[in-house]
Amino acid sequence: MHRYMRAMSALAFAPRPAAEVLPLPILVAPDARLKLRCRPVGSADEAGLRDLIERMFASMYRAPGIGLAAPQVGVSLRLAIVDLMENDRKAPLVLINPEVVGRSTDLAGREEGCLSLPDQYAEVVRPAVVKVRFTDETGAKREITAEGLLSACLQHEIEHLDGVLFVDHLSALKRNIILRRLAKEKRLKDL
Repeated sequence: MHRYMRAMSALAFAPRPAAEVLPLPILVAPDARLKLRCRPVGSADEAGLRDLIERMFASMYRAPGIGLAAPQVGVSLRLAIVDLMENDRKAPLVLINPEVVGRSTDLAGREEGCLSLPDQYAEVVRPAVVKVRFTDETGAKREITAEGLLSACLQHEIEHLDGVLFVDHLSALKRNIILRRLAKEKRLKDL
C-alpha cells in the first residue's frame, strides 16, 4: 500500500471525543484567502490531515452548517467536508482532492448560504445532478452521484477550493448588495 494511503487509512480509526477537538475560526468574506485556488492534498500533508478534518467538523457542527471547505478555515488544500444531518443523524463525508466529473444539463435553483458569508442567502442555479470523484479519509478512491441538496452542497464546497463563492453566481447588483450588507453587519459587530 502506498505510504500516503497507509496514512490516510489511519484517519478512520477512533476519532477523538468531540470535547477534545478545538474548532477552527471560519474566515468571513471579503478575506482574500477565500478567493485563492487550493493545491491538492499530497503526502506532505498527511501528518496533520486527521487533526484538520476533525477540527473542520467541529467548526462546521458548531456554526452550524452542512459543509465546509479547507480554505474557509485558512488552509489552502483541496479538502472539503459535508454532513447533511438528515433525520438529525450524523453522516460525515470527507472529500480529499474532489473533482466534478459529470454534470446534468438539467438545472435546479436552490437558496444557498455560506458560513463565510454569515446570514446571507440567495438562490443559485446549478446542475441538478453531479458526479464527484474524490479520495475519502481512509484513502479509498470514491465516486458519488448526487442530486437535490447534496448536489448543491458538493458543488458549493468544491467551488470554494477554486476560490469561488456562491455570490459569484449572482448578478453584480445582487452580489454587491450582499457584500455591502455583510460589511455593514461586521462594522456594527466591531463597535
